[in-house]
Amino acid sequence: MIGFFAAPSKPDEQKLSPYECGFEAFEDARMRFDVRYYLVAILFIIFDLEIAFLFPWAVVLGDIGMFGFLAMVVFLAILVIGFIYEWKKGALEWE
Repeated sequence: MIGFFAAPSKPDEQKLSPYECGFEAFEDARMRFDVRYYLVAILFIIFDLEIAFLFPWAVVLGDIGMFGFLAMVVFLAILVIGFIYEWKKGALEWE
């Protein structure tokens, strides 16, 4: 809390430049976003979930047997469908 009041406030061009989203800072909050931002977010979630479930599954694969294997095949098939959707929508194309 003390740092908030004691810290110097020297905004410059670098600090006020667009960060991550590509939009200028301090513009209208109700501006339209390009759908590619949402597609990239979906792509991140797809691969994040895949990794989060794949490693623990690989560790216990011997214990869960064929049911666990088939469950992961279904899960990966759903993720592949999401990946194909992203590919068809052009989320992997960069300008």
